[in-house]
Amino acid sequence: MVVKQVVGIDVAQNELVVCLGRMSDQWLPELFAGKSFANNPSGLQALVTWVDKLMNKDVPVRFVMEATGVYHEKLAHYLYNQSRNVSIVLPNKISNYVRTLNVKTVTDKTASQAIAQFGLERSLDNWQKPKAVYANLRNLTRERDQVVSERTVLKNQLHAEKAQAVPYNNSIERIQKRINLLNTQEEEIRKEIEALIKEDPEVKQIVNNLCTIPGIGILTAAIVLAETNGFELIRNKRQLTSYAGLDVREKQSGTSVRGKSSISKKGNRNLRKAMYLPGLTATRHIDAYSDTYARIVSRHGIKRKAGVAIQRKLLELIYTIFKNKTVYDPEIMRKSVMEQAATA
Repeated sequence: MVVKQVVGIDVAQNELVVCLGRMSDQWLPELFAGKSFANNPSGLQALVTWVDKLMNKDVPVRFVMEATGVYHEKLAHYLYNQSRNVSIVLPNKISNYVRTLNVKTVTDKTASQAIAQFGLERSLDNWQKPKAVYANLRNLTRERDQVVSERTVLKNQLHAEKAQAVPYNNSIERIQKRINLLNTQEEEIRKEIEALIKEDPEVKQIVNNLCTIPGIGILTAAIVLAETNGFELIRNKRQLTSYAGLDVREKQSGTSVRGKSSISKKGNRNLRKAMYLPGLTATRHIDAYSDTYARIVSRHGIKRKAGVAIQRKLLELIYTIFKNKTVYDPEIMRKSVMEQAATA
């Protein structure tokens, strides 16, 4: 008798690769069908029709997919609006699971099979459609990042033009006009971000709490909330650092193989980038982080490694403040560090 049914979906920009799985009352997983669909409205409808045709109507069906950039969002919203059971899993959780399987070649098909098997073996939460404010903040913060990057390129170009032996004034004038335009756009985006936050009392309170942390301003708080959808899929600090790509990967085997430790960088680039400058500020203004930074530099002599450690701790602190609905308290931070040192 079938007790559980899962639809594993590997999502790409234009294609959905699907695998159907079921679990018997003897707890034996079975993958029994697969098919591909276009990632467009007609493809989504065809997918649901196909699933309903093959699945047991007396047993609930869960649709499981990875959080793949923005490409999974149309499918997730479509299924949610049809009152289907949807679960969205962080990519690193699936990739870690795949490594436990005997999969020699990773393709879209094997990926969908792994997702289906993962869904059968795990107890997953139902995905809830995120608040619109987080999606809008993500669009705005990413747009601002692009504007700032373009402006940096133009400023470097302007410097090079002015440094020439015979500068061409018309070119310099046009570059300066583009820089001025980007300055105006960046200011407009900042105001829109602040206005969005003020319009939502809950988000406004969250941002106010996060901004009590030294080094965290409105923009950084907005990026963190936007890139995590309000920490929607995050259940603990370890998941968060892994999602940001700030988790440490070690290459070690026995006593003969000892590679250098490094962060994985297999995560959300925007979230990781947003923590860089706040990490520098926090190092100067939070005593516990200053001590940690100094200790790591003295031990390894690598400032970058110490900086990444502070960024990771700062991101974890943001999550703690968010989860506890509180504000930063330096005295609580000091006691926490002392307790950790006593048990170390």
